[in-house]
Order: sequence, then C-alpha cells, then structure tokens
Amino acid sequence: MSKFSQEQHASPFQLGWRKFSMNILSMFGLVVIIIALFLGILGYLITPDESPFANRQYLELTTKKPGFSVLMLKVRLNEPSHKHNFISRMLFGQRPDYRNVPVDSIGFAGDMVEAYGYSGEKSDALFLNTFNLADVLYALNPDANIKSDGQFVSFTTLDGRKLSLPVSEMRMRVMKNNLVKKVFLLGTDRFGRDLLSRLVIGARVSLSVGFIAVFISLLIGLTLGAVAGYFRGWVDEFIMWLINVVWSIPTLLLVIAITLVLGKGFWQVFVAVGLTMWVEVARVVRGQVLAVREKEFVEADRALGFSSGRIIFWHILPNVFAPVIIISAANFASAILMEAGLSFLGIGVQPPVPSWGTMIKDHYGYIIVDKAYLAILPGLAIMIMVLAFTLVGNGLRDALDIKTDS
Repeated sequence: MSKFSQEQHASPFQLGWRKFSMNILSMFGLVVIIIALFLGILGYLITPDESPFANRQYLELTTKKPGFSVLMLKVRLNEPSHKHNFISRMLFGQRPDYRNVPVDSIGFAGDMVEAYGYSGEKSDALFLNTFNLADVLYALNPDANIKSDGQFVSFTTLDGRKLSLPVSEMRMRVMKNNLVKKVFLLGTDRFGRDLLSRLVIGARVSLSVGFIAVFISLLIGLTLGAVAGYFRGWVDEFIMWLINVVWSIPTLLLVIAITLVLGKGFWQVFVAVGLTMWVEVARVVRGQVLAVREKEFVEADRALGFSSGRIIFWHILPNVFAPVIIISAANFASAILMEAGLSFLGIGVQPPVPSWGTMIKDHYGYIIVDKAYLAILPGLAIMIMVLAFTLVGNGLRDALDIKTDS
C-alpha cells in the first residue's frame, strides 16, 4: 500500500500522532513530561527520604554538597510502629519509626552504645551521645526500668512484651541493622534535608497545580465560551464583558488577590491559578463555536429537536477540542510558573510542603557563594518543565493544523 493510500485510511489521531512524532523537540518535551509524571506518581516510593513532605531534618548536615555520605545510627522511637499500605505510602509518605543520629563512629560500654556525633571537618571535636542497647533496638515502655547484669538486658517493650536478651547479641544487631551509611546524591539544603527528595516531591506539587488549574480553567472556559458562542445575543455580550474585565487585570495581580482571599495553602493555589486561566479558553472556544454552530449537522440537530445542552456538549464541543488542547499545554506551563512565583513570594504552597519556588526563595542567597546549586537546581527544574510543555504545545499546534501537509 502506498504512503498516500495509508494516509487516506489513517484516522485523524493517527495522522496527528505521525506529524507530532516527527517533531524531535516536541518528542523531547513529551519524554520529559512522562518522566516527571512517573516521578510525581511514585513520589515517596522512590525518594531517599520517605517521610511526609520529605521533611526529615539533620541540622548537623546543613548545605552539604552532592554525593555527601555519613554514618547514621538508627535509634528506635518509643512510639507504635507506623505501617502504611502501598497507596498511602505512595501518596503521603511513611512516618519514620527510627530517629537517625549522624555519627563519626560508635562503640560499646557494657549495655550502652557510645555514639560519637558527626563532627565534619573538626575531627577533634567529638560529641558523645550514649544510648541503651534496648532503647536503640526497641520501642520501650517509658514506665518500665531497663535492668542489666552485664550479660543480659531485661526490659519491657511498648506493646507489653518482657524480654531478656544477651548483650553480645544486641551489639551484633546494632552493628548489622542500626548502623547504616546514608548518601545524599544532591546534597542537603539549609535545614539538612535531602535535596533530591525535595525536588522529586516538588515535581508532584507543580504537576498537581498544573492539572487542577487546567481542569478548572477548562471547566469554566468551555462552559462560558460554548454558551456565549451558541446563544449569542445578550448572553454573548454579558460573557464577553466579563471576559474583558478579567482580561484587563494583570494575571499575577489577580492570582495574588484571589490567594489572599482564599488564604495560603496547597489547595488554595490550585483554585487561585485555575480561576485566572479560563479567560483565554473561553475566548477561543467562543470563536470556534460561532463557526461550528452554522454547520449543517448542527442545523440537523435542531431539526431533530435535540436540546441546546445536548447539541453544545455532545455535538459542537468535540469538534473544537484541537485548539483547546493546544491552549491547555500552554496554560500548564503558565500554571507551573505561577505556582513557583507565588511560593517564592511566600503566598503559595506553605512549608513544609516542598515547592520549587520555595526552594529557590530559601537558597537564593547561596548563589554568591560556592553552593549556588541549591537555588539553581530547582530553577532548572522549573525551566525544563515549562520548556517541555511549551515544546509539546508547539508540536500539538503543528500536528493538529489541518492546513499543513501531512
């Protein structure tokens, strides 16, 4: 079968995908978005720090450079074990059962663990912490006394178990299970948190804001634009007046105003950004509906007695989705920028929720010292994501343009 014949029998989707896949830059953007979605969906399952919001702080390890590693002594918290199912861990993280103590080395004295705290470059400054072997390995009942005769340690756990274990066995368990080497692939921020984990969870925040904001803008824009274009008359005039009023207000100023009214927070950013992005969708949809409403199939729908709602949402809107998809890609990029800008100003996503904008705000002062990467890495993440959606939007524009050759 010839190429011309294949294109004749191909569906519009196949033709569009064929043209889109030939655009190298657009495919690059699509790959970046897929990777970001993969990271955002898995979230805490793949981050080195799986605590909620990747907010585990080590004040001894602030602003450490990429590749930094340190020994950690895991000390059991005297709390019930926090076990979550797969979905809960993926969405909300896992509360730690252990407190990690950065150490240079550890030793033993009877039933005690002697932990020499991390001293960095000051190797002569040793900070000695002591923990009972039982307190390191188990969650203990705070009212129960730990007894030791030098050979065995007797204690009561938080769940009521009474145990008596050999000191030698407990020492071996501490060395095997509770002394681990932790590597910070991208270093730590100014609070000693794992920078890689914060970047990954920050991708989830940015993508979530983009998805919800675009959904809100489509919901409002499609409805108002379709109603204005189909009914025309005073309905069209009123909706266009509303569009022009909102259009005349600077976008960032309007977002800030809505955020101040709704309050600061995670969900408020979704609504604030979405309520400012529907205008362009409504204008484009109105123009498309004005053209489509005069087509023969719409006249046939009216003749058959179909309701206006059915004609608009089941017959007209499916024929105007191509420009809407292109606008949605551009709006997605704008939403990521807006969220980062609001968080940088302190009126967007609030700590400890990780946001790329907040990460830049916390570390932009380090740009003039030798730790500029603390602000540059989240800035690069924003730039790459915005560029990816822009490239995909450009590719969709070319692929869905019926005036271009296949």
